[in-house]
Amino acid sequence: MTVIVRDLRPGAPADIEGFVRVRHRALPYVYFSPASVLHGLSLSRPDAHARKLVAVEDGEIIGTAQVGLAPDSPEPGQGSLNVYVDPARTGRGAGRLLVRTAEEHLAAHGAVKLFSWVLDEPAHRAFAGRRGYRPSRSAHFLRLDLARATLPPLQAPPPGVELRTAADFADDPRPLFALDAEAGSDEPGDIATEFTDYAAWVDEYWKYPHLDRELTSVAVADGRPVAFSVAHTDGAGRYSTGMTGTARTRRGLGLAKLVKNDSLHRARAAGYKQAYTGNDADNGPMLAINKWFGYEICATEVRHVRELG
Repeated sequence: MTVIVRDLRPGAPADIEGFVRVRHRALPYVYFSPASVLHGLSLSRPDAHARKLVAVEDGEIIGTAQVGLAPDSPEPGQGSLNVYVDPARTGRGAGRLLVRTAEEHLAAHGAVKLFSWVLDEPAHRAFAGRRGYRPSRSAHFLRLDLARATLPPLQAPPPGVELRTAADFADDPRPLFALDAEAGSDEPGDIATEFTDYAAWVDEYWKYPHLDRELTSVAVADGRPVAFSVAHTDGAGRYSTGMTGTARTRRGLGLAKLVKNDSLHRARAAGYKQAYTGNDADNGPMLAINKWFGYEICATEVRHVRELG
């Protein structure tokens, strides 16, 4: 059968379901849903030139690609393409066609450097290498059996700090935006980002369909958030940490452990049984915290880069 590549059709439920199915088979450590896929499509910042591509064989979606420029990067021309093919349908040319289509699109819109996450497996790394991509940093997926884990005991906040939730900021989440912008700018990464657009942050992160504001724990001091652990849930037993961050002036005080422990305890009490998170391999402090909670690495991806021109 012939494989073709085309854009994902937002109004076609079969397309959305196929996209989610392939992603879960290729990357079971990350949760996708029709709602999250549609949310991503709805953002559509013109300067990102974002596309979601699908590879189709005999009417069935067997591969996907998420493509776009990084509009929040102070360095122009930074593009990304993340390609995943159903593990049971490899060897049909879907990955090759998705990469070629993505590269042509990004180059046409001014990309000079391309980044792509590749599973740390010989076949995946060889596929990237044959197409001119070289490996750089790596990141881990981690899993915790939340139903059976022995979590550290809950601790009282230090003097001057109180624990709240993101739901307490429903009327004005701007203080959380300020903390996210500060903490996120210090995250290890290939593409520097600067969160300066509050409205875009609200649309992308605050309105993300799986953000659980009740389980997102926030440490507040002097009237402002100083640490948080962002919770994403599927409503059916799966919990993941979207981000744990601390204000620069409050680091080293144990606040990241405090907020994450609080969120994990409340997630388990709410019936969530599996917890997932991800960490850059160079983020030693956060990896140590997750090891302290009992998380174990279940897979690794390697960031690959290709220079155009």
